Amino acid sequence: MPRPPELLRYGLLSLPGLFVGTFLLVPAGLTFVISFWERKGFSLHPAFSFASYAAFFSGVRLEVLQISLLLAVIVTLLGLLLAYPVSYFLAYRVRPRTSRTWLFLLSVPFVINPVIRNFALAYILGRTGPVNQMVLALGLTDRPIDWLLFSNFAVVLGLVVSYVPFMIYPLWLSLAGIDRRFVEASWMLGVPPGQTFRKVTLPLSLPGIFAAAIFGFVGTFGESTVPIILGGLGYQLMGNTITSALDVLNYPSAAAMSSVVTISMLVFLLIWYRLFDIRGFMGKIVQT
Repeated sequence: MPRPPELLRYGLLSLPGLFVGTFLLVPAGLTFVISFWERKGFSLHPAFSFASYAAFFSGVRLEVLQISLLLAVIVTLLGLLLAYPVSYFLAYRVRPRTSRTWLFLLSVPFVINPVIRNFALAYILGRTGPVNQMVLALGLTDRPIDWLLFSNFAVVLGLVVSYVPFMIYPLWLSLAGIDRRFVEASWMLGVPPGQTFRKVTLPLSLPGIFAAAIFGFVGTFGESTVPIILGGLGYQLMGNTITSALDVLNYPSAAAMSSVVTISMLVFLLIWYRLFDIRGFMGKIVQT
């Protein structure tokens, strides 16, 4: 029979599971169930209908899904190209205290509401914004550049700015957890730094790369604020498409699209879980 201290420990350990079950699994399960319901007028009727999924995968929203997937892949790749060098620099080229300071500074922008951040970026990219004013002042063009805002460029830039910080943290954690003796042993054997990076550092940091890719891909795939503010009227990604369905009270359709996004996220998490040992991602933090 467990002793009181063990019961207390088990009770405390069960709190995160209870929280996840109550505020994540139960709502996700209800969303999945509602995706099979039918909408009649302004009311919902419990049913077991695939109509919402059929309309989703056979209509114009399938194109939105394809665009969202492509854009999520592009943003994820660009984010990795930007986040990996920054993470490598913070893990190996500066002192731990300095790296912690920079990591803290990366979190400061998220104190600001994302709507305000994106409106600020929209002003910067606008026809009368600082970027166009600088281009005109330098004489690079005689008119404002219109494609800086309300375009694919603006949406991609907004998504990269929004999610690169999230990608830096798991990459830094993975790189910082690599035992430096592996790298130093390669140097002592006369292996060039570039080859050491390709054969030692990069393979050992793969769990962090995949974790960062999950953060970037899933976040981009479900983003709603950026396409509305920086993409302009009519620019549709999965996030604001779901919001549009909710605005017209089409809850089964919104639930079906949300379920597709959630299942995609779960597939990526399952692949990561099967491919990588959590200790390889967390490194020394877990091992100690």
